[in-house]
Amino acid sequence: MKKFKKVTDSQVVISELMLPSHSNFNGKIHGGYILSLLDQIAFACASKHSGVYCVTASVDTVDFLAPIEIGELVTMKASVNYTGNSSMVIGIRVEAENIQTGAVKHCNSSHFTMVAKDDKGKSVNVPGLILETDNDIRRFVKAIKRYKMKLKRSREFHETDFSSDEYMHFLDGQNVKLELN
Repeated sequence: MKKFKKVTDSQVVISELMLPSHSNFNGKIHGGYILSLLDQIAFACASKHSGVYCVTASVDTVDFLAPIEIGELVTMKASVNYTGNSSMVIGIRVEAENIQTGAVKHCNSSHFTMVAKDDKGKSVNVPGLILETDNDIRRFVKAIKRYKMKLKRSREFHETDFSSDEYMHFLDGQNVKLELN
């Protein structure tokens, strides 16, 4: 296995025409269907980079920015943004094109953390990344920052000494009614 690979070596692009069977009750493409496609392309990109089977460890962000319409051509572009020992952060950009007008809109950005596994399900090392552009460096550093924010958030929300009195000020101005017994 190579010790390092270029980001471009593992990039994956898929396109799919959105059909009525992919839509929700509002006539837009169902977010769950897009999530399924995101997971597939994240798997393909991570497996291409690592050369082994990969599993989804977490979905760090999925930002739905614009609805996708029936009949639009959806294109997903996936890149390895970060590599750890056995994990990889896969960044995915989703665009939808109106085939009749040629108008393209950015619909979704996502970050999946994938882990490389051997035949017995044990985590295995993955090649590192060769960063060649400012964009490669920016994506790598942003992945590190997202990970640090996730750790901080995890520590804050798993406090065992949580006291409602301590956090009451967060309720100011919120759409909530307290009825404490």
